[in-house]
Amino acid sequence: MKKGKGKKMGKEILNRTRIAAVRFTAAEYAALERRFKTTTCRQMSEYLRSCLLNRPVTVKNRDASLDEFMLEFIRLRKELAAIGNNFNQSVRRLHTLQHNAEFRQWISETESQRERVLAEVSEIVKMTQKITRKWLQ
Repeated sequence: MKKGKGKKMGKEILNRTRIAAVRFTAAEYAALERRFKTTTCRQMSEYLRSCLLNRPVTVKNRDASLDEFMLEFIRLRKELAAIGNNFNQSVRRLHTLQHNAEFRQWISETESQRERVLAEVSEIVKMTQKITRKWLQ
C-alpha cells in the first residue's frame, strides 16, 4: 500500500496530509458560513474542498410559503383527528344507551356515518404523511 492510503470495508480511504491555510475577515467567514449552512455538506472542510476543486455542491432549497401552508396543514390534521376521536367516543357512548327501537335505528345510521368519517380521516392522514415526508426532504 502507498503511504496515506488504506482500505476499510472494501472502500479505499484517502488520508489527507496536505494543509492549505486561508485567512478570512470576520465578515467573509460569516458569509462563507451562511453559504455552507444552505448546503447538504456535513463539514465546512467538505464544502470548501468541493468549491475549490469545482465539484458540485447540493444546495438545500426551502420554499418559505410552503412552511406556512404545512404548519396550517398539520394543525388541521390534528383537529381532524380530534374530531374523529370525539365522534368515535360519542357513538360508543350511544351504544350503551340502547333503550328503544327508534334509538337503535338512529345508532345504526350514525354507525355507518362514523365508519365513513373514520375512513376519510384515515385517507387524509395518509396523504398528509406523504406530503410531510416530501416536504421534510
